Amino acid sequence: MTVSYEKFDLKEVINASGRMTILGVSKVSENVMAAQRFGGEHFFEMADLSEKTGAYLAKLLKVEDAQIVSSASAGIAQSVAALIGEGDSYHAYHPYTDRIVKREIILPKGHNVDYGTPVEVMVAQGGGEVVEAGYANMCSPEHVEMMITKKTAAILYIKSHHTVQKSMLSVAEAAEVAHKHNLPLIVDAAAEEDLFKYVEAGGDLVIYSGAKAIEGPSAGLVIGKKEYIQWLRLQGKGVGRAMKIGKDNILGFTQAIEDYLQKGSEDGASMQARLTLFITKVNEINGLSAKIVQDGAGRDIYRGSVLVAGEKSAKEVIAELKAENPAVYTREYQANNGIIEFDIRSVNASEMEKIVKRLQEIMLEK
Repeated sequence: MTVSYEKFDLKEVINASGRMTILGVSKVSENVMAAQRFGGEHFFEMADLSEKTGAYLAKLLKVEDAQIVSSASAGIAQSVAALIGEGDSYHAYHPYTDRIVKREIILPKGHNVDYGTPVEVMVAQGGGEVVEAGYANMCSPEHVEMMITKKTAAILYIKSHHTVQKSMLSVAEAAEVAHKHNLPLIVDAAAEEDLFKYVEAGGDLVIYSGAKAIEGPSAGLVIGKKEYIQWLRLQGKGVGRAMKIGKDNILGFTQAIEDYLQKGSEDGASMQARLTLFITKVNEINGLSAKIVQDGAGRDIYRGSVLVAGEKSAKEVIAELKAENPAVYTREYQANNGIIEFDIRSVNASEMEKIVKRLQEIMLEK
């Protein structure tokens, strides 16, 4: 029997939540699957494959070097370990040794978020100790600078919609502080769409997710300074061993980046155009009021925002959307305010009709 939902007794899922890990993140193209198949059907010297694909991507991305890892989270842990160990073989085999004094990783307090796991867990896995700078609603360059000590190994900046957006220093400002004190800056840009701007802004190691904006297989990418990438590769003999990535995903992800640089992703104008009919139909349902809104972090992403004003709460509607087959997953961040958001980047017209039909059924139920 071929693979199917039925074979494993799985629900079909309509992903109106966005590029979320809990749903498998994104779909891959035929081109990417062909590259994965080639990888799966052949053998390679894995160290050579890692270095050669890294060099190929570095040329495309106009950086000194690049390394494909198993995920953006692995990228954080291995980047931290790399900058603490500084290429020392003893450290690679003994990552938590007391011989290393510089373990502090300075992180704006508003960036110490849980994106599925807390940022500080990944820092700790790499052997680092989080030192928070500033406050939950504010972090300036001065707040970061005052936390630097002889034990500081690096500064970490999380560029994400999960983080506090207001009154936060920019990547360029964080880079200025880091470089003033001869410290490296790690930028976690997991879901970001621009593969150039954060290195250009001063990031020394910049991390991307493979399966989010790039729409590749499960993978992560770390780009930046050649020496730091070499230190990161050494972690394959240390903490990175438990995070190794397979040959099929290395080649699939490399192809996904190449395709992404040529074609880009769906722009905001296209999303708004596709959302128009959906919003019109939702507004015809009693108890629901819909409009188009832009991503809260300012990205060129537009979503359907639905205010639930009937007898049922937004949380009840969300639960009922998930309960059936197909299960409809939405963005739940504003459920306490009675709002459900629909991210349609991975939703086609037929699936949007199914969502509308399910909302009609839910709002008619007593």
